[in-house]
Amino acid sequence: MPLFASRTPLRALVSALALACGLTALVPLTAQAAASAAAVAAASVKAVQPATVRVDYMHSGNALNENYALERVVIEPLPWPGDVRRAIDDTNRGNNMLEVVDSKTGELLYSRGFSTVFAEWRTTEEAQHANRGFQESVRFPKPDRPVRVRILKRDDRNAFSVVWTAEIDSDAMDVVRKLPAAPVKPIAIRVNGPSPQKVDLLIVGDGYTAAEMPKFEASARKLADHLFATSPFKERASDFNVWALALPTAESGVSRPSTGVHHASPLGTRYDIFGSERYVLTTDNRALRELAQYAPYEFIEILVNNETYGGGGIFGQFSTAAANNDWANYLFVHEFGHHFAGLADEYYTSPVAYQSGTARPEPWEPNATALRDPDHIKWKRFVAAGTPLPTPWPKQTYETASRAYQKERAALRAAQRPEAEMSALFKKDLAESTALFTPDPHYHSVGAFEGANYEASGYYRPQMQCIMFDRSEKFCAVCADAISTIIDLYSRPPAQ
Repeated sequence: MPLFASRTPLRALVSALALACGLTALVPLTAQAAASAAAVAAASVKAVQPATVRVDYMHSGNALNENYALERVVIEPLPWPGDVRRAIDDTNRGNNMLEVVDSKTGELLYSRGFSTVFAEWRTTEEAQHANRGFQESVRFPKPDRPVRVRILKRDDRNAFSVVWTAEIDSDAMDVVRKLPAAPVKPIAIRVNGPSPQKVDLLIVGDGYTAAEMPKFEASARKLADHLFATSPFKERASDFNVWALALPTAESGVSRPSTGVHHASPLGTRYDIFGSERYVLTTDNRALRELAQYAPYEFIEILVNNETYGGGGIFGQFSTAAANNDWANYLFVHEFGHHFAGLADEYYTSPVAYQSGTARPEPWEPNATALRDPDHIKWKRFVAAGTPLPTPWPKQTYETASRAYQKERAALRAAQRPEAEMSALFKKDLAESTALFTPDPHYHSVGAFEGANYEASGYYRPQMQCIMFDRSEKFCAVCADAISTIIDLYSRPPAQ
């Protein structure tokens, strides 16, 4: 059995009570939230959780080569938020896999799939002629022994192989154990029970001034409410805790370099990542982790205090959304689908920063396929008997309309027209697509619809319409199932 070094019950109690008492830092704590926090603190008395270990490292290279270098090992201030009985990840998601093994015996103690910003960057044109380095971190429950941390990567056959190892003794002298006091305290948005029994989602704000903290909290609550009004999150809402955290900025909003807007922000979140005007990420992993460590979390969504449409999501890392955009609800859920469940983008007519090749390898993402073997399609159990594979749909008509729509969209951005005009265009495009799709005999079918994963041909999506395809309101059956699988990994049902 995996063995993890546990905190004493007293230390667990102190940590839980400190967290509960700190929830009033940004806004007054409501009676309901105070009761919830007290319940969490009380439950934590019984739960003897190990500490949280974070390994910070540098991931560098180019399109052909990559390298890793250890930076530091940190003991984070809060106990491990997860269930140590669910230490092994069997979901087969992500470009990479973290494995923590016993240095002496090779016993696997902990594993989790994830993807990286570096992996996306190395598909860009820049990576063909330049080297870059990206900060990354992996976290795991503190073991009671020295361990070997392994990073694995998928090969062309989708099999994982080891690309980096580091010997880690979390009791070594150079491990960082003393950290500054929390600069701000988390807000309890939803608390449904002790962290080890729940999925902990942390909503982080970037680009909010001190005066705008109430605005941040309101956006976090609104968007969390929308997430849990969307299936399958709706049916599993009680399996989540949600926290919010933000450091005030001097200026409102984050940088949008393509328009000459530059703002200093604690996390360095910005638009125009990899040259895509709507792609919003932070490449300052250290800043993100050093803030997030003061709240329980397994997943992070960053809200940027901007109106311009934009967002992004990296599986197992974080997702982002423009909180003030008319489509913030969609952005929050769509990007969280990438981050939380490793869902692929199903659209293919919008320009992206990545460069595609002629090969069409089978994606690891659960909602896209190269359809090499239709008789054994990865979502076969959802496909009704008699459904043709590939599945016909009005593809040519859709693409003709989409080309016109993308041309108009590009013109609006180039002319820096008001965001309201872009929102109106999005609304029109969604209405026209829905009107085209709904009369089709296969509209409700699960099949293999060509056009997905940024490619018009060679990749297929499960259903004609889905949140991962356009700005509609529902996940397809396959995406919903993929989300439920990850919820199950992090949240256990109550004892019978």
